[in-house]
Amino acid sequence: MGTKRISNRFIYFFGALGGLLFGYDTGVISGAMLFIGDELGIQAGSFEDGFVTASVLLGAIVGAAIIGPLSDKLGRKKLLLISAIIFFVGALGSGIGSSYLLLVASRVLLGIAVGAASALIPTYLAELSPADKRGGIGTLFQLMIMTGIFLAYVSNEWLSPNGWLGLDQNVGWHWMLGLAAIPAALLFVGGLFLPESPRFLVRKGKIAEAKQVLLTMNGDPKLVAAELGDIELQASIPSGGLKELFGPMPRPVLIMAFGLAVFQQIMGCNTVLYYAPKIFISAGFSEHFALQSHIVIGVFNVIVTAIAVKIMDKIDRKKMLTYGAIGMGASLLIMSTAMLFLQAGHGNLGSWICVIALTLYIAFFSATWGPVMWVMIGEAFPLNIRGLGNSFGAVINWTANFGVSQSFPMLLIAFTPAHVVNAEGQGIAKLFIIYGVMCFAAIWFIHKYTIETRNRTLESIEAELRSRAHAKGYTADEKAIEA
Repeated sequence: MGTKRISNRFIYFFGALGGLLFGYDTGVISGAMLFIGDELGIQAGSFEDGFVTASVLLGAIVGAAIIGPLSDKLGRKKLLLISAIIFFVGALGSGIGSSYLLLVASRVLLGIAVGAASALIPTYLAELSPADKRGGIGTLFQLMIMTGIFLAYVSNEWLSPNGWLGLDQNVGWHWMLGLAAIPAALLFVGGLFLPESPRFLVRKGKIAEAKQVLLTMNGDPKLVAAELGDIELQASIPSGGLKELFGPMPRPVLIMAFGLAVFQQIMGCNTVLYYAPKIFISAGFSEHFALQSHIVIGVFNVIVTAIAVKIMDKIDRKKMLTYGAIGMGASLLIMSTAMLFLQAGHGNLGSWICVIALTLYIAFFSATWGPVMWVMIGEAFPLNIRGLGNSFGAVINWTANFGVSQSFPMLLIAFTPAHVVNAEGQGIAKLFIIYGVMCFAAIWFIHKYTIETRNRTLESIEAELRSRAHAKGYTADEKAIEA
């Protein structure tokens, strides 16, 4: 289908839409689990209870691992459509959820699609975007994730027995999970009209088609001609595998991807998002306040991420990560101090300081580490291993997510003192001090191991990597080009 008939906004919207499903499917389960256990006979705190949530994370690791190599062989667009189908089937299966095994199998399937989206979409958006707009466009993925999380919180509230629609608890959770089928179907239909990545088209010898896509996305024939020449040069290098991924040339990017993916999780981002209601309750607020505040936080997330879309290409990526780490670390330490020393837990001054600090933490994350990590990983790997490289980063991120999320309840028990007032709140405070320290440790990593990518073409980033490797005596890629 020709790309002239559709606008850039259409392309970017549907290119990033998988992020909404990513956010919704990971966020909705927290509310749904309040009712799933009663119907399916799952005991709270049991292995089965935890695995309903963890199953998505395990599926995501698998999806992230397989999508990169497949996208390098089959193309970004085709894999996006396949991911939409998996999202759709997984959502329907979760919504039906007549048994524990069907629910878990469907959640694993959803996880595969979520993992695939996390590795595929940043790459696809990076390869479509002009260099001076790539940061903002790449951030659309995170904006969609936050929008999906917000919609999940709203559905949890509206579809619960005490919510706006007042559905029976054995009916509401089915709708909470099943509604994700609607955007999945929308993604598939819209995806049919999306162009293929010009980088992939060049690798397949479809130069004219690649040029047309570049003209659609950029519009400047001179810039397109120069960019197309650079792409053709890089595309002449044979596709690489694990040997090339772990070789000398992409090593700086590999280290950067690994570190950013791990630090994003060990700074506590998903723990805060997953357990915010629990934290509010420990700070002395009611369950109703906690659930309502979750929706407010969701709205705030979307607004802050939308702001990030506007500023992403105006501030260096490394500066955004540094400012974000400082803000996140300071927010967590302030929250922990309020819980430990201001006796937060009774809706007093300390409690409100906790709420404000937690909200600021989420704001800093949503504006910086949330989108920037995915953008940088999506744009930094060389073309011949880009799909594989992004899979690597996504696998590491999801593995770290699984580790941090699963360890949180156990660490909370370990840090919670016995026989004191608001013991759980003190346990949370001590645990979050560790996450806060990790935020400041991330600053060291940023300055030592990350590569600035703002306002640079993907080909210039790759050329710099090859130049560095060449200076150290690595010439395999130059020989491949000559051959």
